[in-house]
Amino acid sequence: MKKVSFQDYLPFIFLALIAIVGIFMPSLPSFADASKYNSADIAWILVASSLVFLMTPGLSFFYGGMVNKKNVISTMMQSFIATGLISIVWLVVGFSLAFGKSHNGLIGDPGTFFMFQNVGSGAPWSLAPTIPLLLFALFQMKFAIITPALVVGAVAGRIRFTSYVLFMVLFSILVYAPIAHWTWHPDGILFKLGVLDFAGGTVVHISAGCAALAGALVLKRRKDHIEKKELQPANIPFVLLGTGLLWFGWFGFNAGSALSANALAASAFATTNTATAAAGLSWVFFDVIRGRKPSALGFCIGAVVGLVAITPAAGFVAIPQSIFIGFIAAIISNIAVHWKSKTSIDDTLDVFPCHGLGGMVGMLLTGIFATKAVNSAGTDGWLYGNFDLFKNQVLGLLLVVGYSFIVSFGIFKLINLIHPLRVSEEEEELGLDVTQHNENYHPSMISISDNGSLKEEDELVHS
Repeated sequence: MKKVSFQDYLPFIFLALIAIVGIFMPSLPSFADASKYNSADIAWILVASSLVFLMTPGLSFFYGGMVNKKNVISTMMQSFIATGLISIVWLVVGFSLAFGKSHNGLIGDPGTFFMFQNVGSGAPWSLAPTIPLLLFALFQMKFAIITPALVVGAVAGRIRFTSYVLFMVLFSILVYAPIAHWTWHPDGILFKLGVLDFAGGTVVHISAGCAALAGALVLKRRKDHIEKKELQPANIPFVLLGTGLLWFGWFGFNAGSALSANALAASAFATTNTATAAAGLSWVFFDVIRGRKPSALGFCIGAVVGLVAITPAAGFVAIPQSIFIGFIAAIISNIAVHWKSKTSIDDTLDVFPCHGLGGMVGMLLTGIFATKAVNSAGTDGWLYGNFDLFKNQVLGLLLVVGYSFIVSFGIFKLINLIHPLRVSEEEEELGLDVTQHNENYHPSMISISDNGSLKEEDELVHS
């Protein structure tokens, strides 16, 4: 057993305080007036919320399969822990900051829905009038969960678990919630500017991608990266499984953002599948013309880039244009990954080239291909004679890129002052699975003894 410090007590103390506060919160009636709700819409958003939740374990498999065998469990755990951590943060204050009473279009009042008060009994959200406010809050919670989990891929293999848990909390409050407020709250600054982001191109992918780049720069390079060692993915079938779960869950992510069981949801469903298919093929075929063999890993990464790129556009563009969005986004990310491999930037799983740049491409192409023929609540894009939308998309993109990178960089630096971000050189060499969690993806390798020392385990051979 390792020696327990006061810092080790803090997460438990905070959770205990929240649990105790919950005891004394007043209980309010739920859904006092159900006449305004539509049963079909409720059923669909319940399903969509479940699908979006499934994306986080899908992401865990996707990332876990791509890292080396010493860091499979730690990488998956760092992603999957967001399901518990951000659920509590969202309930306490996150939903209020994102969707509470607006303060100058910048942030929501933290007291509006503190501890989910007035959520069960409150009036429906203005842009989702046919479903309970509680259901809208739960749907949005799933977006808040997966966003900080995306950043894990950039810092995998060298960040302390406890430090990353703290990063997730601060990122959710200081980065995710404000950007969600700007973009999706009717009084938000980007919403009023006319920026279109159907399901999270800025809110989820650009914010996570820029945070990933900040994290990679603060934590600096792994020893293996400096020595230019080529580490093989631990489990390609995990990557395939993760991609399948992400693709499946993304239908809830994008089609669910219609917030109703209607034709717009069906259109967003179709554009999502189409762009993803085109991007997966584009990545593989582009690899072939560059002299590489078509790979399962390539198709999976390309498909995820397509999912990212179509996210802001899904409910604003027509199906034929979604083919081009997936096709070109995969090529841009593929080139960026190749270029990044020649630099000193150690973004372990290419989160910025895939999610950051993929989200940017999607936002810009939304400004070109958006059409009111698909969504009357949207705006025609540059292709249809409205350059102003493209200009607004660029302005919104630049604001989110700058804000998310600078604040995330500051968060990583602050945490490093409080608690070391990076594991020791010995822990990095042995792998985070055993040094952070005392668990092994492979039953042999190394474990931690009761007195805290490291010991070799005999390999188990099964005939």
